[in-house]
Amino acid sequence: MDDRSFQRLSPAQARAWLDAHPGALVLDARTAAHHAAGHLPGSVRLDGRNHEILLMREPRSRPVFVYCYHGNASQTYAQMFCDFGFRQVADLAGGHEAWERDSAGAPPARPLPRELSAWLQIHGFAGPDARGAHGNTPLMFAAWKGEAVAVKALLALGVDLHAVNGDGNTALWLACVANDPDLVSRLVEAGLDINHANATGATCLMYAASSGKPAIVQRLLALGADPALKSQDDFTALDMAASLECLRLLRAATPRAPAAAVAFPSTPSTSNA
Repeated sequence: MDDRSFQRLSPAQARAWLDAHPGALVLDARTAAHHAAGHLPGSVRLDGRNHEILLMREPRSRPVFVYCYHGNASQTYAQMFCDFGFRQVADLAGGHEAWERDSAGAPPARPLPRELSAWLQIHGFAGPDARGAHGNTPLMFAAWKGEAVAVKALLALGVDLHAVNGDGNTALWLACVANDPDLVSRLVEAGLDINHANATGATCLMYAASSGKPAIVQRLLALGADPALKSQDDFTALDMAASLECLRLLRAATPRAPAAAVAFPSTPSTSNA
């Protein structure tokens, strides 16, 4: 294996690999809730904040095994460990879902609908969870293009909602780029985190405000986006508002700090004791 490549393992291959590497660092790239509900024995949750510590402190000779929901985010993390000089790195193809399906002896995932299969082929995707330019998944691409039919088909197939691209953005960000409020609603209702922050700490609401997209700002706020969140530069969406309409929407949604009470000196009584 090349020093800067990692192995993609099926569940059966992964079990054999883990048996052969009992001291491996096993990393779970799913949410805390999913990790708590069930995870591979001995796995450590990779939460997006501790990866730098692991990259710097773990010995490069220690084998590393990464898994996520469907085998998308795990590839990014696995390559990251390879790039930092770790020599034995593997990830789980199909993710934890494939692991559970294999453990239960369940049948493989249902075949792709013909229309979706053709759409994936036209746009150069090898599968519904494949990666394209800049790490974008088919769901991200469909959201970016505003292709609601493709988004609906991919969601029905159960693709990884939590996948992020090279900038740390999910498909919801791309729907905001497309300026499609209905698509934004569909993705949030499907389970995408409306307050997800990308690699620079920016949320979708911050992006929509800074891009002067009032329809998206209004829809995100209606769906529960938090206007009080701050970016890495300590700016809120209100601070980033690029249009008067976005500014008004965010001002109306941002609670104001209570005014400080002003103490007035008491006036002497004019009545006689």
